[in-house]
Amino acid sequence: MSDALVLAYHQYRLERRMFWRNPSAAFFNFLLPLLFLALFGAIFSGNQDDLNVLIPGIAGMSIMATTFSSLTMNLTFLREQGVLKRMRGTPLPEGSYLLGVFGNAVANAIIQLALVIVAGKLLFGTGWPKEWIELVVYVGAGVVCLAALGVAWSHVIPNYDAAAAYSNIIFLPVIFISGVFYDVNNAPQFLLHLAQVLPLVHIIDGLSGALVSGRSLSDNLSGLCVICIWTLVGLFFAVRGFSWESRRDD
Repeated sequence: MSDALVLAYHQYRLERRMFWRNPSAAFFNFLLPLLFLALFGAIFSGNQDDLNVLIPGIAGMSIMATTFSSLTMNLTFLREQGVLKRMRGTPLPEGSYLLGVFGNAVANAIIQLALVIVAGKLLFGTGWPKEWIELVVYVGAGVVCLAALGVAWSHVIPNYDAAAAYSNIIFLPVIFISGVFYDVNNAPQFLLHLAQVLPLVHIIDGLSGALVSGRSLSDNLSGLCVICIWTLVGLFFAVRGFSWESRRDD
């Protein structure tokens, strides 16, 4: 077991190096959420209530970008290029390899979240987190949930040429429905009901409690249950549909 974890750590380090050598991945994972934060932060400048909605919203979007979108694109590329198939034929345990890939996504989520929190404190007056336990719980639950859903969704994508479209057809509607840029409670009722079914709005609510309002973890337990249900769904389909080989017809 310890050897497998050591190998996973080495794979994680390799994934980190490869990530920073890919400018487009770094842009989508880090710069894009910060650009949204700067743009909407400038629009809402002077309205602290709107800024208090925006910061946890961008934080939630960052978690989704660095887990769901990143893993969806990355696994599709690796599968189609034959990397997964070749890795399966090496002495590296399959679990160690996948753990290294997952660890890379987690690291990106933590770094991005830290950047958003610091920007919120220094530029938009939201202060430091008020409920650290809730922050850790919701970040952890959000990362696992959205990562599992990202892996599961990658099974649907036919090839890497279609990966961006398949990823964004989920990512873009979800971030707008879930209230990343506005208070979802002010949305029309049908959008509010739809948002409550999705995990991202509950991740944002938990982050809002931790970062802005100071609500305790117990105030958001129902949302945490929704996230857990989506996590189980994602894990089921991620494991059930996982393939090491490309589905592209030769």
